[in-house]
Amino acid sequence: MTTEFQFIAGEYRSGLAFLKLDRKDKRNAINDLMIEELGQFFDNLAPETRAVVVHAEGEHFCAGLDLVERMQNRSTDPLSGIKRSRTWHRVFDQIEHGNVPVISVLKGGVIGGGLELASSTHIRICEASTYFQLPEGQRGIFVGGGASVRVPRIIGAGRVTEMMLTGRRLDAEEGCAMGLGHYLVPDGQGMAKAEELAASVASNSAVSNFAIINGVSRIADMGTSEGFFAESVLASMTAQAGDFKSRTSEFFDQRRRTRDERN
Repeated sequence: MTTEFQFIAGEYRSGLAFLKLDRKDKRNAINDLMIEELGQFFDNLAPETRAVVVHAEGEHFCAGLDLVERMQNRSTDPLSGIKRSRTWHRVFDQIEHGNVPVISVLKGGVIGGGLELASSTHIRICEASTYFQLPEGQRGIFVGGGASVRVPRIIGAGRVTEMMLTGRRLDAEEGCAMGLGHYLVPDGQGMAKAEELAASVASNSAVSNFAIINGVSRIADMGTSEGFFAESVLASMTAQAGDFKSRTSEFFDQRRRTRDERN
């Protein structure tokens, strides 16, 4: 099953969804239509979807905001800019706090809005060519798609401030060391790693996956007592609503079989 858009392409295989950024002539820069299409894709995931892989056509994951289109459609009304920014927030929140885990395959430039998109995904795979930048300071603008919220949670506010002020470029190794990426693989091997991880994640309890992607980041922002309470609620919910009993029984059966084989 495939779903066609103008600037992205969606495909479903074996319970997994694959979303491709498809504007390689613009280094997959995000314009208004692409952000709308991303929202439509995540709003309408097939019911059987257990995980999503986000990847990109061409040499670069995403060069961020399409500055050419932004200049052509520039408005002096500040409200229009606020509305555009809030649209990005809504779409990326769909990804971070949706129904299923999202894995991103990064390569080449992960710049500005591209890093905002990547930081909303739950598992990030960096190919060796990957580099990260937040060049908004050099463009005379400020981040508007969530970078001032999500990226500091990963690498700290001080590092984000420095990246924005200087336009510093972090390579794949530096980015992974800071947490911007979780896995570092050779160029061309990102998709294979993503499919391996997606299959593993999809085999988890759907209830547990939902609790993890919606609970952990929110609990981290809570006070201690509120966080402990929310954790208790999620622990009870997953134990009662998921397949805890069958999975636990299977785990102990496997341990027993392994022990018997050794004896």
